[in-house]
Amino acid sequence: MLSRSQESQHLPLPHDMIRQLLKGQEAVVRTARWVFAVAEAANDEPSADQLTQRMQVHEKNAWTLRSMVA
Repeated sequence: MLSRSQESQHLPLPHDMIRQLLKGQEAVVRTARWVFAVAEAANDEPSADQLTQRMQVHEKNAWTLRSMVA
């Protein structure tokens, strides 16, 4: 299993759903940062560029979700 997300056994409350989505976005960013370091060490610029773009999307999503739970 590649996923690091936990599936809920019940329907969470909306506020908890947002927190779960936020955790997922943050997990994707952490993983992308780790892979970015690998791509950078291998001088793989196309992969590093793609990872940068993905991190920007997921960081923006995380920021938006954080604003909803603040």
